[in-house]
Amino acid sequence: MANIVAIVGRPNVGKSTFFNRITESRKAIMDNMSGVTRDRHYGFAEWTGRNFTLIDTGGYVTDSEDVFEEAIRNQVELAIEEADVVLFMVDIMTGVTDLDKEFANVLRKARKDKPV
Repeated sequence: MANIVAIVGRPNVGKSTFFNRITESRKAIMDNMSGVTRDRHYGFAEWTGRNFTLIDTGGYVTDSEDVFEEAIRNQVELAIEEADVVLFMVDIMTGVTDLDKEFANVLRKARKDKPV
């Protein structure tokens, strides 16, 4: 097992902040503006004695025709395929949104055989 964990979710839920904390780095750029993370960022981490690769992804927006959001969706889908485990993040302050629910359905279909 390659031990790859992908962090996914809608824009601005804290994916890059979480990535930086777990990898003890500042590789992922953080901003309040949506769409800052567009590519996948890889980092190495150790948690309770287990080493793994963490993938930071951009915010997933379903059904958008925006060229950047479409490219971000493609990068997120690649990370989902590559990962052994997918960590689906939501913003606890905002609560679960309709976009979160739509993306959860995407994950259910894409990850039938792997944990989310």
